[in-house]
Amino acid sequence: MRAALEEIAGADPDWLMPLIEPEWAKRYGRKVQIGKVPGGKAAVRECAEEFGRDGQKLLAAAWAADAPSRLRMLRQVEILRQVWIHQYHCDREGYLRWREGTALPPTALRFDSPYDTDAHYCVKRDVEWSGYRVHFTGSCDQDLPHLVVHVATTIAPVQDGQPTDKIHDDLATRRLAPAEHIVDTAYLSPAHIERDQRVHGITLLGPILAGNSRQAKAGSGFDKSAFIIDWDNEQATCPRGATSASWTKLHISGHTDFQARFADSDCRPCLDRARCTSSAIRSRSVAVLPRLLHEIQMRNRLDQQTEQWQRRYAIRAGVEATLSQNVRAHGLRVCGALLATRPPRHRPEGPQKSRCARSATAGPSAVASSARRSAQASLCLAESMPVFRRALAQLRSWPVWGVSTARPVSPSTRVVRAPCRAGQRAVISARVMRCMASSTERACVVPSL
Repeated sequence: MRAALEEIAGADPDWLMPLIEPEWAKRYGRKVQIGKVPGGKAAVRECAEEFGRDGQKLLAAAWAADAPSRLRMLRQVEILRQVWIHQYHCDREGYLRWREGTALPPTALRFDSPYDTDAHYCVKRDVEWSGYRVHFTGSCDQDLPHLVVHVATTIAPVQDGQPTDKIHDDLATRRLAPAEHIVDTAYLSPAHIERDQRVHGITLLGPILAGNSRQAKAGSGFDKSAFIIDWDNEQATCPRGATSASWTKLHISGHTDFQARFADSDCRPCLDRARCTSSAIRSRSVAVLPRLLHEIQMRNRLDQQTEQWQRRYAIRAGVEATLSQNVRAHGLRVCGALLATRPPRHRPEGPQKSRCARSATAGPSAVASSARRSAQASLCLAESMPVFRRALAQLRSWPVWGVSTARPVSPSTRVVRAPCRAGQRAVISARVMRCMASSTERACVVPSL
């Protein structure tokens, strides 16, 4: 609402003046954190709906027949319209209500900042933030310098495993594809392992997600690994020698699985029924991936239990130091701090803005922690030093640290807060304040949108 008032005041202050209400100067003259309004949930809801009615009044006036059409083309007015669709609805009596919980659209569609519409809200375990995710890939050869070879930026709701293939495609395009890429569980799946080995010849090393069945979680009973799969005959054999009675192809969320179900006549009299299934009526069924992916999954789950595999994987811990350095020494998590106030048009916004910030942080740490230079200076230094030229030439055969995510990267938080810090310009400019001071026409009846 404040951003829309600011832009309208600059475009047509005379049109805005009659709409201003006396309370708007106090209501929108400073940043308001809706979650910290005193009075509990009821007060928060009342405050949010008060904002909603003000926005509804402004939007209804902008879309009136006699309103200048150029106002509807203003960027902040369009953002306000979309935000009000996301955050509000009208009940059966026609009153504006604030959406909460499951009534809200997905976070990837909602805006968290009018100044950066690509910054989105996200929650991962006990961490909440608004902004982006940054994914680092760095080399880890013991005899050569450690370099950050790739940095990817995504919106926050994009899960860690989704950019894995894109990261490898980018590395291959730059002729930097590693022989082995060490990643954590979030970036790994049997499909990723198969695809990256087939397309780029990259060996993905990391812990496959453990089974989520009751037996696998308890570590007792017969989980999927206890069944023998006969792919040629499309049958599964249980630990007691019974074969499945049916084999069904399933399509779930765009993935293909197979389900083998055993006959009731084999399961009901079985003495190990309690170790196999918790159902008192239905027979046991086993869902498996396609053959190649199933074999990759089973093989990796066995390998990652060995001491040799764990020693190979231990080197991935080095990327956490790179991540920590960028966060603590170069301000990666507050890349929005590069902006003092609302970003001017010639400055990058959204992912481009975050990309500039993480490039400026990745460059210095790729050279040395003591050389805190800009990204451009660091790249020139890397190209001019023979040791780095040799390192880049040998990079293809290096094992590479797993991709690691910096969370939270919150440009929107700083962009929103920056205008309200001491000594900086308030969001409501002098133009808006003059409109508020000189307004003579106050409240008016506005139909529901």
